Amino acid sequence: MWKSCLRLRDGGRRLLNRPRSGLTASEGLGPKPPIPIRAYVPPAERKRFYQNVNISQGEGGFEISLDHRKLRTPQGKLFTVPSEALAIAVATEWDSQQDTIKMYTMHLTTLCNTSLDNPTQREKDQLIRAAVKFLDTDTVCYRVEEPETLVELQRNEWDPVISWAERRYGVEIGSSTSITGPSIPAQTREVLVSHLASYNMWALQGIEFVVTQLKSLVLTLGLMDLHLTVEQAVLLSRLEEEYQIQKWGNIEWAHDYELQELRARTAAGTLFVHLCSESTAIKHKLLQG
Repeated sequence: MWKSCLRLRDGGRRLLNRPRSGLTASEGLGPKPPIPIRAYVPPAERKRFYQNVNISQGEGGFEISLDHRKLRTPQGKLFTVPSEALAIAVATEWDSQQDTIKMYTMHLTTLCNTSLDNPTQREKDQLIRAAVKFLDTDTVCYRVEEPETLVELQRNEWDPVISWAERRYGVEIGSSTSITGPSIPAQTREVLVSHLASYNMWALQGIEFVVTQLKSLVLTLGLMDLHLTVEQAVLLSRLEEEYQIQKWGNIEWAHDYELQELRARTAAGTLFVHLCSESTAIKHKLLQG
């Protein structure tokens, strides 16, 4: 599956008129207004003001302390996460900061802030519907009609993922070269809505975050089900960029930076979902991998 795809060089920019957006991090020490992509506006960098990062278990879950100061969300709520593993991951983000605190690199902290504050006040059903709606513009479902080499590349790399999803969930997805995209059956939406409903609110925040990074529910499901690695999912989401880079060349540092950022956000979102999932089987499989 990966022979033709892995020959492509890293980097690139999206050709389709589906702008990339991502959840950005927030300070965590004061309220920040939400922006259209349902995240917090990133604050300016500030000097690191703490020496030690500690984890403790409270009544509502696991808490993070910077020296003796308990971490709080942008809305002032006590920063409390549901699992020790997630607390360790968040604490690692804070402990890895050097002379300055770069909140825009702390994706797990941001996802926790969003889950705790829920700045857009959305219910579980709204999160699920938002994720499923991406099927209408799913990256792997939109195909070009030319050139033939790109048509073949999309077919070879994207078709197996769609086929896997159709078998895994017993649905019909398909693909299309039409500007309106494929016609997704109502039954497919219902099945995927039911599947996503098995996740808790925290995990759903992470799923929607990953979907917005990859612009694909299909690739996100592959990640959550451990069918794809982060590197594979990111490369598949950037197939057209990689094709153009192979043909026209790479813009020095810019394409590589974009690729690394996308990998970091996708990896953080995927880890967040697994650490928040109530399925111990998934957690065990993830840790054993």
